Amino acid sequence: MPRLGIFPRLIISYVITFALFMVVSIYEISQLHNLNTASYYILEIHNRIEDYNKKLTDSLLSQMRYERKFIILKDETIHEQFLLSMNEFNRYLSEIKFIAETSRMKDLLLKIEDYHNQYQSFVDEEVEFMRVDQPYSQDLYREQKERTVDGIMEELRKLKAYSQEDTYDKIKNLSKAGADAYKVAMAMAIIALFGGIVISLFITRSITKPLSAIVDKTREIANGVFKEDLNLSSPPEIKKVTEAFNSMCNKLKIVDKMKSDFFATMSHELRTPLTSIKEGTSLLLEGVGGEIAERQKRLLTIIDEESHRLIDLVNSVLDLSKMEAGMMVFNYANTDITLLINKAVKEIEPLALAKGIVFKVELFNKLPAIKMDRERILQVLRNLIGNAIKFTPNGGEVRVTAREIEGNLEVLVQDTGPGIPKENLVTIFEKFQQVPLPVSYQMKGTGLGLTIVKYIVTAHGGKVWAKSEQQHGSTFTFLLPVCSS
Repeated sequence: MPRLGIFPRLIISYVITFALFMVVSIYEISQLHNLNTASYYILEIHNRIEDYNKKLTDSLLSQMRYERKFIILKDETIHEQFLLSMNEFNRYLSEIKFIAETSRMKDLLLKIEDYHNQYQSFVDEEVEFMRVDQPYSQDLYREQKERTVDGIMEELRKLKAYSQEDTYDKIKNLSKAGADAYKVAMAMAIIALFGGIVISLFITRSITKPLSAIVDKTREIANGVFKEDLNLSSPPEIKKVTEAFNSMCNKLKIVDKMKSDFFATMSHELRTPLTSIKEGTSLLLEGVGGEIAERQKRLLTIIDEESHRLIDLVNSVLDLSKMEAGMMVFNYANTDITLLINKAVKEIEPLALAKGIVFKVELFNKLPAIKMDRERILQVLRNLIGNAIKFTPNGGEVRVTAREIEGNLEVLVQDTGPGIPKENLVTIFEKFQQVPLPVSYQMKGTGLGLTIVKYIVTAHGGKVWAKSEQQHGSTFTFLLPVCSS
């Protein structure tokens, strides 16, 4: 099954997140619609029942008034008004029975209907007696009519009370349903939110993780490590970049080896003739070939100095080539670094005296002897102290400090030279990198000394760095672990 690319992954992430929130939104909208519909229905039914209850009451009272007037006045017009009110009551009763929902409400309406039929029956009988002018007990009929009217009014009051109670219960249930819907909606929203975050993080991580690996690999390449060990198979775009990176590492490794081989070969081939030139120049300066003029001596001195500088460069290139190829042999032995510091200082002290530089050596307590390659660490000290002397102006100060700190041997070389720009504090340890300095401080160098220092210190399990502030000198520090082997 083909792996998804970066763009499809992002689209899937957006679609899933959007779908989750759409589900939550649709659910909330549907619940709100249901709640609104239920609320409207409850209030509408309640209001209609209240309205019909009032109309039935008014209609019944109208019937009573017309019925009593007719009994007194015996006017047929009044009787017709009574019949209209009665028909109106029956119509309202039919309409309210149509919207009645519960059996309790229907029972109450049936009782009202029964009472009203009885009332109509008593009125019709009394009217009939009056029309045929037949004697009857008016008190008996009045009592019966009042009883039925009271029954109707009581049932109407019960209907009203029941309607209000039923409406209250429904609103209460509706409120509970709304609260439940709110909880469900909130739970769904939280699930959708976290689901969207988790999915987004998963998709993003599947993209950023290989990119981070590529960034780390790029740093390795920048530091001269060309291992073809980048293995990323997803997403497909990253896989292509991985293949290109590994191919590039392979080619860079080949080029780097060719370069190292070239430098090693050239350095080896150059060292013999350069040594011969230097020895020959020295013999000429000593007068072995006969007397030489003062001008010729000056020229030979320049040739001798430049030959010496070229031999140092060739030796540095050879050492660096061996280190990069892993062929440099280190001879570790328990050594007191105090002896090495004193030796390096004594060798360079004449140059310091010539420039009027104050030399200070501070050794804290008794320093432990640790396993190190004596000659290589001495090379580190010569390089760092030599640079400090070289770049410190006449009358300046160079301080060498050594102490044990947190299980490490720390050595600091401080000077009062021009300082190093902040952007160059890291690059000065790279090959052929030299700090841009004012013309008065510019001196010839190979640009390999600090690179070799870093290789040697790192090979001993330590680390080296520089701190500096322009116009306030520089401090070079290296650490060697006391348990170094």
